[in-house]
Amino acid sequence: MGKAVGSEPLGRLYTGKKPRRRREWRGLKDTMYDYFRWLGYWKTLIGFTLSINNIKGFLRYRWMLNYLAMPDYMDRHTEGMRGVQLRMAHQGLGLIVTDICEMLKKIFRADPEVGNDKAFNSKIVLFDENMMSTLMGGFPNLIWLSVEVPAVYTCSMLNQTGVTYYVEKTQEYGVPSDVCPMPAAELGVTLADDFPLIGKCAVQCNTTCDGSLMGNGMEARSFKIPTFQLAVPIRHRQESVQEYAAKEVLNAIHFIEEQTGETFDWNAFFDSMKRFNAETREFLEWMDLSKTDYPQMMGVTLALYRYGVYQAAGGRNQAFLDMDRKLTKLAMKGWQEKQMAAKEYRHRCMTWGVQAAYYTALPIWLMNCWGIVPIADMLTTVSTEMVNTEDKDQALLDLAYLYENMIMRNRSNGGYETGVEALFSYCEQLRIDMVIMYVHMGCKAMAGYHGLFEEEARKRGIHWIWVTHNLMCPQDGSRRDMRMEINRYMRTVLREEPLDPSLEDFDDSENW
Repeated sequence: MGKAVGSEPLGRLYTGKKPRRRREWRGLKDTMYDYFRWLGYWKTLIGFTLSINNIKGFLRYRWMLNYLAMPDYMDRHTEGMRGVQLRMAHQGLGLIVTDICEMLKKIFRADPEVGNDKAFNSKIVLFDENMMSTLMGGFPNLIWLSVEVPAVYTCSMLNQTGVTYYVEKTQEYGVPSDVCPMPAAELGVTLADDFPLIGKCAVQCNTTCDGSLMGNGMEARSFKIPTFQLAVPIRHRQESVQEYAAKEVLNAIHFIEEQTGETFDWNAFFDSMKRFNAETREFLEWMDLSKTDYPQMMGVTLALYRYGVYQAAGGRNQAFLDMDRKLTKLAMKGWQEKQMAAKEYRHRCMTWGVQAAYYTALPIWLMNCWGIVPIADMLTTVSTEMVNTEDKDQALLDLAYLYENMIMRNRSNGGYETGVEALFSYCEQLRIDMVIMYVHMGCKAMAGYHGLFEEEARKRGIHWIWVTHNLMCPQDGSRRDMRMEINRYMRTVLREEPLDPSLEDFDDSENW
């Protein structure tokens, strides 16, 4: 064990039910940096509990227990990292941690069962978990929040069994067990009366599947506040639907105005979109670096941080643009010094499909175990277009295009061009020779592309590995099962040996 990347057998750190046998040694400088960042996360948690509202919220909601796993979550998502990679992960993901804590503080402040700040609550507009917050840039006096994100999404990432109770609650209610765990968990939270009932009004999107629409309907009934369904077209590549899509976004704006008494501020919106565009340009810089032999901002750090930028921040928070620029400087430093995230780069990989929320750290394992470099993923590529910041009509069209291409929509729906052609276009641009295709067994949206994917991969000489999971239910496809599917391909098809044999097979079923 030492300073160099890959100098320690990382599989030895896993010991049954314990999250870690000990902390990873990374050399003096990197170990001290990592340790003080780890202490910082505990400081954030302790600081969070100093508020009486937050303590009451912690005691009121079962899902809050999952947040105790946050320091371990950061350990999992920085495993094996050194130098620039370690710093980008801690700084980028650390900002996400801070942002989630701020979201929880606002939720508990408004919650009638906790803080019961009625004046504050009257300014809140709830968006569902798949709705980008972008249009709220035009309502600077209102507060954007999503209760599904901290109660369901974040919990399933922090703790692999974090929402199992709620999925089982839904099944007890009579819903079949083959329903996607995401809407099942959300329905379970509703049935368990574990959603904070806050907000002046809510905006939901027409998501990509019947299960999510079912979940949205049940939540709308339980929240008991006026709710608008943003029905932007699924076939978002067709030019003929764009005008209708823009009108739908404008209808959502009018709905918020009517419910809150606020007027959409175009100047504030344009300022917000200038930040949003600047954030997009930073992302495109990272992608340019990823075309080289020494990619830097990639894998799990890129994925989890980027979701927070375009989905939750949406140009409304200067802190994210400042962080983007810091990350770009770090990435340029790493590229100039030819820093590598693994001791050997054997394959350049694209991860496609919907990833398992309970195993967001799989890309790190790919690098450390097999030298497979996860350059980018499907959901990272959601938001790459600029929004007009001068012409209102064009800005509405651009905003509509963003909402048509939201997370969970832009690749799984929209036709062959978005689901198949887009993937192989990225493979060509980023010099990809391997695709890890996540197969969410509870989602049928991309099942029809199965044969097309394999046929196109064969034409291009791209290795294709199917990895089965069930999004938020590790009981149906464990982390170990996912790794074994990759192990079998690497050994039987490619005849390769792992970089770190200790990571090839280990039991983390009892770990967070």
